[in-house]
Amino acid sequence: MTDRRLLRVLNGERVDPVPVWMMRQAGRHLPEYREVRAKARDFLDFCYSPSLAAEATLQPVRRYGMDGAILFADILLILDAMGRNVRFLEGEGPRVDPATKASELAQVPIEKILARLAPVGETVERVRASLDDSTTLIGFAGSPWTVGVYAIEGRGGTDKADSRKFGYSHPEELDGMLEQLVEASAHYLLMQANAGADALMLFESWAEGLPEDAFERWVIGPTARLVQRVRALGVKQPIIGFPRGAGGLVLDYAERTGVNAVGLDTAIPLKRIAASLPKGMPVQGNLDPMRLIAGGPGMEARVREIITALKGRPHIFNLGHGVTPETPIPHVESVLRTIRSMT
Repeated sequence: MTDRRLLRVLNGERVDPVPVWMMRQAGRHLPEYREVRAKARDFLDFCYSPSLAAEATLQPVRRYGMDGAILFADILLILDAMGRNVRFLEGEGPRVDPATKASELAQVPIEKILARLAPVGETVERVRASLDDSTTLIGFAGSPWTVGVYAIEGRGGTDKADSRKFGYSHPEELDGMLEQLVEASAHYLLMQANAGADALMLFESWAEGLPEDAFERWVIGPTARLVQRVRALGVKQPIIGFPRGAGGLVLDYAERTGVNAVGLDTAIPLKRIAASLPKGMPVQGNLDPMRLIAGGPGMEARVREIITALKGRPHIFNLGHGVTPETPIPHVESVLRTIRSMT
């Protein structure tokens, strides 16, 4: 196998220049993405079409020479496979048939869930076969709490108040829902690992705003059980956890969930947090995507500051959230030049 620099970092090694990939690197900021997206009937059709999803996954690697390719899919595919009628409305985002009982997430057996998600496995196989051996392929799933929020509220773009109230009022029911998501997601991640993913990532997109006790019960506990279940199924690949908006609770997350590496969002104070994280734990993040839009010397200086702040540990350069559609391609190229000029 050719040297996979990003995978080496996930296994605990410091590599310079630091490897780089960007969340949502496959997306509407690329004209080639917009061309392939137009071939799909809708967004779900896009995600379930292996030839199209594989092409979208590969595009930013071809254009930028990224060290990592992130599977093109969506965290809500698991709910779609669990029978919650996921659909994406133009200009409004995702909609899901709400569920407020564990039994509603247990109606579809694991075998049928995996059959529905089989095209994702094929996408992974196609991408791994097409990638240069030096590029790490990252599979992913949404973390149980984040996917559970969508299940409870039926949509994104909320303040998650309904989900928090539900959890406080019906704690055992929410626990049961999260356990259903743990089991289904573990098998989904196993499928991706068996199909050729070199690493896996858990997106906890709605970690913000939770008090410590709720964060413990709804984020740390289910994530730890998901990691344990994935390992029990025989998956050896390193796992990145990204608890966006967790603030100082990211330390508890890193120490107690069992993830191998942690993603740091835009608001994380790098020097303080990096000094407190478990020794030798790999990190990725936390450039502000708005910096990427603005570009210029300020952006380049911030790139250097982030790399310097994390000099003492394994580090993968990334954003604190995803690439936005209005991001200029030359600005991404400038970030890559800046990173690759540092040793």
